[in-house]
Amino acid sequence: MSKKLGTAKAEAEKAVEDIRRVPRKVHDAEEKIRMVLAGLRGEDNMAELCRRAGLNT
Repeated sequence: MSKKLGTAKAEAEKAVEDIRRVPRKVHDAEEKIRMVLAGLRGEDNMAELCRRAGLNT
């Protein structure tokens, strides 16, 4: 039983490490302006724009 707990703990630690390695997206000012203008023009709804950019609505 302790063998399974140790394995599960190692897998959990590896998952946490993998999550921490993923860099955050950095949007420059030009990209932000483009997203805002697209939303104001009504090309797509804000939820769709956020989804494409990888942002929370």
